[in-house]
Amino acid sequence: MPRYSDARATGHTESMNHEVSAEPRTRAPLWVANLVAVVVVVMFAFAPSRGGVYDPPTIETLALVAVAAVALPFRRRWPILVLTVVVVLFGVAAAAGVLNAGLALAIGICAFGVTNRRDRRSGVIVTTVTAVVVVALSLMAAIDPRVVQFALVVLVGAALGDATRSRRAYIVAVTERAERAEQTREAEAQRRVSEERLKIARDLHDAVAHQIAVISLNAGVASSAIDTRPEKAQEALATIRSAARTVLGEIGGLLEVLRAADDDPAAAPQPGLDRVDALAAQFAESGPDVTVRVEGDLSDVPEAIGRVAYRVVQEALTNAHKHGAERRAHVLLAVADGTLTITVTNPVGPDAGAPGSRLGLTGLRERVATVRGSVQAGPAPGGWRVTARLPLTMNLALSTEDSA
Repeated sequence: MPRYSDARATGHTESMNHEVSAEPRTRAPLWVANLVAVVVVVMFAFAPSRGGVYDPPTIETLALVAVAAVALPFRRRWPILVLTVVVVLFGVAAAAGVLNAGLALAIGICAFGVTNRRDRRSGVIVTTVTAVVVVALSLMAAIDPRVVQFALVVLVGAALGDATRSRRAYIVAVTERAERAEQTREAEAQRRVSEERLKIARDLHDAVAHQIAVISLNAGVASSAIDTRPEKAQEALATIRSAARTVLGEIGGLLEVLRAADDDPAAAPQPGLDRVDALAAQFAESGPDVTVRVEGDLSDVPEAIGRVAYRVVQEALTNAHKHGAERRAHVLLAVADGTLTITVTNPVGPDAGAPGSRLGLTGLRERVATVRGSVQAGPAPGGWRVTARLPLTMNLALSTEDSA
């Protein structure tokens, strides 16, 4: 009996949702970061100039620093433009012979914004040019040891911005991979559930189709013979009772497997080619006489192929029972050239071409496809023929559950 544990995969998928979704990080409002940047720039504007000697900034220098502080909050929207404005302000101060640390720090903050907001190539080009310009402007003002410090401030700000951008890109990539993995798991779970539904439908059809056909036919016999041939009606009712017990047992076994835990063994082995003779005898009790002929050595047939072959014979004989004529059918099992060929033929009645659901043949084709086989069904000289070819050597390893 096949196992249906994969249908529980949706529960696993739902539990993984909590692992994929990360708790959002709390960030300070933008105005707080802007305020901190402005305060730091203004504080550095009052830093000592040379040799630790405090030289208070002039009104003109403070005005330049104030303009730079006002421009800083716009660095996120226009990073290169704001960087250019601050560099110009630094150049104006340098032209006046003043090297102000506050303006240099503002340039470093703007360099951070450029490499954080732009791609790496353009960010490297812009910040490198900015560092060279800052050094040139500083040397134009005076020979001051702080020139190297100003260049380092620009380069460090650019490096930190690039690192921040790279980290943000990494987080986005990881999130996208997690989302794709989650979607893949959901798709796989849905695929497995669909496969399990098909397995359940096929096994349910195998369990009840033949017995229900027997019950239906014998019910018709009993109703027509109850007055004229009561002994015949009693035989039909006995057959109905036996078929009802059988179908209840089959359904009970199927339900036991559906309710079984994942680590429980299978409730009962599926029938294989060794049960074909018993199947033919069962049909002979209430339906057509079945002749079974074997060509070749059936011991070479793997168990998984044998189980599929049994279902082919069962479905073909069930259709012969319902639509056949002359109460006879013939089954040929031939093993040759690494292939098991199953041929079931029977004469047909007047309703052989009547439309039906054909779910049995559909399920049969699906079952045979799991072992890379093929099925052909249709009219043949003298009646109806079902032919299935099952390869005995397969590249795909089949487990007992998947091929049952």
